[in-house]
Amino acid sequence: WARAEARLETQKYKEEKTVNISFNSNKRLQPQQQVFYRGGYLFLQYFYYKLGLDKVCRKIRDKYSFKFDINSILSDLIYSRILEPSSKRSSYKCALDFLEPPSYQLHDVYRSLNVLAKECDLIQSETYKNSHLLGKRNDKILFYDCTNYYFEIEDEDGIKKYGKSKEHRPNPIVQMGMFMDGDSIPLAFSLFPGNANEQTSIKPLEEKILNEFDCQKFIYCSDAGLGSEKIRKYNHMGERAFVVTQSIKKLNAQDRQWALDTKGFKRLSDDKVVDLSEISRDDEAIYYKDAPYTPKDLSQRLIITYSPKYAKYQKTIREKQVDRAKLMLEKGSIKKERRNPNDPARFISSLAVTDDGEKANVHNFLNTDKIDEETKYDGMYAISTDLLDDNVSEILSISEKRWQIEECFRIMKTEFDARPVYLQRVDRITSHFLTCFLALIIYRYLEKALEHKYTCEEILKTLKDFNFAYVKEQGFIPLYKRTELTDKLHEICHFNTDFEFITKSQMRTIKKQSKGK
Repeated sequence: WARAEARLETQKYKEEKTVNISFNSNKRLQPQQQVFYRGGYLFLQYFYYKLGLDKVCRKIRDKYSFKFDINSILSDLIYSRILEPSSKRSSYKCALDFLEPPSYQLHDVYRSLNVLAKECDLIQSETYKNSHLLGKRNDKILFYDCTNYYFEIEDEDGIKKYGKSKEHRPNPIVQMGMFMDGDSIPLAFSLFPGNANEQTSIKPLEEKILNEFDCQKFIYCSDAGLGSEKIRKYNHMGERAFVVTQSIKKLNAQDRQWALDTKGFKRLSDDKVVDLSEISRDDEAIYYKDAPYTPKDLSQRLIITYSPKYAKYQKTIREKQVDRAKLMLEKGSIKKERRNPNDPARFISSLAVTDDGEKANVHNFLNTDKIDEETKYDGMYAISTDLLDDNVSEILSISEKRWQIEECFRIMKTEFDARPVYLQRVDRITSHFLTCFLALIIYRYLEKALEHKYTCEEILKTLKDFNFAYVKEQGFIPLYKRTELTDKLHEICHFNTDFEFITKSQMRTIKKQSKGK
């Protein structure tokens, strides 16, 4: 009984333990005394070590004779890219405010970039293999897409070439191709010159996945621009298959006529045969029809879908564009160059007329034929696949997830400030995008652990607000607001920082727990 009572009193003492600290309002801070620390990186650090990136850095260290701590440098570059994306110099300054400040110097960061670039492929393959420790990868479906990043320079150099910028900028660009799995977690990436054809990037990166990642059986999914007949044939080999978007406008006349015919469609939910001309405009169901499709010598399956809801949306957007085109005609402000395929000026045509056969007057007019032609495709969508016997619903569900890889690029560009790029050397450019890529993987795993209940903006803001005040050599006071999200972050990472006061010894324990120790 006495021992039981003693345990209860001990537990009560621990729970009610208070710390008394006195402050002097007349005493000034010591020079260079730091009282502010960032702690949001602890949650990123948990996934960094779960992915075994520290072990990968150990392998790299054993191959070279450098003396700097490449594990600390890589991890700090990743954390800073998520918490406060900026230059390498600014990332180093950001890391100085971490609860575990860097033991290396700024010049070590620049020296490490060359090593990281050389070992870029190794880091990617090892990260993929280690990721299975966090759970089974959904790598039976791989999505591929490309984007490009512009440089704040005017001259071409190395892989920085003039090309078709996604943002319509005149600067040189570098292109990135990336594979993503079915859970929106990146798998591998490659960089290639800004003036190269996107389709040439797929085979080298896919071969790397097949050989170095030992990932042999998967369904390749991409948009029409990265789904040429040659690419489809390549992904028809071995245990691979493909599901790619097909442009209805680029079908031959016979197939296009069949696709646009309102008859022969089935409702996706119950396969009931319908005529699209007889359904309500407010109908929210999805309709489809499919048929064998062999444009050249590869047997495929062409699936056409129709969504009244999407048709209604496209019609609304086009009506606004037509109104803007009419306004252009009234004001006489007609663009000569129409780079954007959604530019309202595409509905404006020109006709040269003469009165006496001498000087031609250019007459601009609204081309209603073009408007009527676009109307035919409202709500229509097409997919080509070599999954000849699979359920249509399952095939469509694969294609519907393509937006997630576009979101990956958006996060890298917008939230992680991957562009504009100010670096000049190829090795430093490679290491920059490697850091962004690894930051994206860690963020996606964190997002998955949070069960996708929070937006990217909410998660990043919460991590940035996880700050602490260091008090009188005694410990730390949290400076953030405790919320449902902070509770969830503590739960998934198996440590807590939301105490009124954290002693130095408690904080040392928390740091170890964030590394899985």
